[in-house]
Amino acid sequence: MLYGLLDLSLWGYIISALLLTHVTIASITIFLHRHQAHRALDLHPMVSHFFRFWLWLTTATNTKEWVAVHRKHHAKCETREDPHSPQVLGLNKVLWQGAFLYHREAKDTNSLDTYGKGTPEDWVERVLYTRFNVLGVVLMLVIDIVLFGLAGILIWVTQMVWMPFWAAGVINGIGHDWGYRNHECPDASTNIIPWGVVIGGEELHNNHHAYSSSAKFSSKWWEVDMGWLYICLLERIGLARVKKVAPKLVIGPTKPMVDMETLHAVLTHRFQVTWRYGKEVLAPVLREELHEADPAGRRLLKRARKLLVRDESLLDEVSRSVLETVLRGSQSLKTVYSHKLRLQEIWKGSNLGQESLLHALQEWCGQAEAAGIEVLRDFAFRLRGYVRQMAEIGP
Repeated sequence: MLYGLLDLSLWGYIISALLLTHVTIASITIFLHRHQAHRALDLHPMVSHFFRFWLWLTTATNTKEWVAVHRKHHAKCETREDPHSPQVLGLNKVLWQGAFLYHREAKDTNSLDTYGKGTPEDWVERVLYTRFNVLGVVLMLVIDIVLFGLAGILIWVTQMVWMPFWAAGVINGIGHDWGYRNHECPDASTNIIPWGVVIGGEELHNNHHAYSSSAKFSSKWWEVDMGWLYICLLERIGLARVKKVAPKLVIGPTKPMVDMETLHAVLTHRFQVTWRYGKEVLAPVLREELHEADPAGRRLLKRARKLLVRDESLLDEVSRSVLETVLRGSQSLKTVYSHKLRLQEIWKGSNLGQESLLHALQEWCGQAEAAGIEVLRDFAFRLRGYVRQMAEIGP
């Protein structure tokens, strides 16, 4: 009993704990998140039920509650109705009390009815996993003690705190406060690090918010999505089927005029278009202004660096004041910033009809090329070559 049936070394216990918690992370990102919440893939019933059983043992998580809370997060992101936005509640509260915020929202029957549709409601879910949810984690404690002895108690504690800390705290907190962004979404989501190993790819949170229905979270060649690697393996052996991944933006030969193909590419990749605009237009103009500014002006311009690319809806009063001051002092920045806003208005008015949107984009390109700013003209010229290419499904 002291050492358990396995009688491992210290490193053996550590590796066992990491492996067990990694299975939990894989269950969350593949089953709860990508399969249940976003329907990005189908899973073989055997695989699906293994994940449900494992989550019952290690988290006592109810599928419908998790899915409902997560879907509401996407629907109400960064608003007061968002269950866990650090932009509203503060980073410390979400980071350290993320599990509490999740359980509080999970008690809201209106949220469950609205956002929890389509989740398992079979006999096992209703009678065992929901009614006796605590029984699973108690059984896990017994299994850990039998296998690992007294060390099994520490391994069990690690399992119990792993998801609340990493998923509910780090992803929901830091993933909306700190990191880098590939896509300028109208929310504060970030990629924490480019190597999604510890949390199974959930580290690539900005990529996910840009294309939430994609089964693949990585978007750059140097990003690693461990959950996607597992999905590809499951698909190769016939235990999963990927339904959707994010389309790829291709820049082909420049056409004489913006056409419907260009419009569809811009609308599909609107967040990436905004990011590219920031990199290829706003950043070069800002560098020129920094080079010519006095020390006080440079400090103000540096403060505005991120504000220029951030969605206006995410700016607080202080940020808006800084940005307005900078734009008043630079006609070039004011011009390229106003063109960014006008470009965003095109996809925000997507209900106007294809012909109206096409005319608006053609007009935008014409005016951007005639604005007298070289980087803006070059961006508009390249925009005419944008093509939407659907990404390959599967490995």
